[in-house]
Amino acid sequence: MRFNQAQTLKTIAELTGAKRIGDENFQVLGTNEIHMVKPGEIVFVNHPKYYDKALNSPATIILIDKEVDCPEGKALLVSDDPFRDFNKINTHFTRIYNFTEELHDIEVGEGTKIHPSAVIGNEVKIGKNCLIFPNVVIGDRTVIGDNVIIQANTVLGGDAFYYRKLNGNFDRLISVGNVVIENNVEIGNGCTIDRGVTDSTIIGEGSVLDNQIQIGHDTIIGKRCLIASQTGIAGCCVIEDEVTIWGQVGMASGVRVESGTVLLAKCGVNRDLKKGTYFGSIAEEFREYLRKEVKIKNLK
Repeated sequence: MRFNQAQTLKTIAELTGAKRIGDENFQVLGTNEIHMVKPGEIVFVNHPKYYDKALNSPATIILIDKEVDCPEGKALLVSDDPFRDFNKINTHFTRIYNFTEELHDIEVGEGTKIHPSAVIGNEVKIGKNCLIFPNVVIGDRTVIGDNVIIQANTVLGGDAFYYRKLNGNFDRLISVGNVVIENNVEIGNGCTIDRGVTDSTIIGEGSVLDNQIQIGHDTIIGKRCLIASQTGIAGCCVIEDEVTIWGQVGMASGVRVESGTVLLAKCGVNRDLKKGTYFGSIAEEFREYLRKEVKIKNLK
């Protein structure tokens, strides 16, 4: 999430009550998750296991729960609860409506048809010649390109599935990102595409999604991908261009699938995959899988 205007380290420290380590005039441009963070942005870390990853990430401001050596050219915000303060920063600069207020700053392009039963949030942009079917829900800040079809009961821009355990309960990391649907995308019935926590969940130009597909927060689907029914893709994944994903594929968070890959039905993806055809509950190259099956059969 980028702020509307640059802030200073002093301003953010005063907002959160965190101890600042660095020049008070150090520029702060926004916040982001560790997978997506860019120079000038804040990333939070609240476990020693991830200190090095956060400190060595592109982030230039690290919101952390312990005072540590600050890398050159960066700044620290030391907090007793970085998770809480990350939420505080995000909700201070991005208001959360969740359909409780109908401000409806909506842009709709020429030739677009929206069924009266569709529910649309605030600050939504919809391009030209789109078809929005009955009972579609489009959350705040969603951006939809031209010639997009969204079929019935699909939800764009729901909250990210991102929690921590706190005092025996689950505490949500509040989502302030959005969903971006590029031109010529088709989305089937009953799909759910979560908005980014601090960035965008993106469906690339020309991609086609079947029915009942779940796509997690901050995931990027490339151009001209084909995804079949009941696929579940976790957050922060990158699916490159022209990937084909068949039914009931499951994908763990943070993985990358190279352009042109084919994932056969019920494939389980728990790591990055180079271009190829894969099958199996733990994805294996298809020919290797078949060779293994033949060997097992011959043992009988």
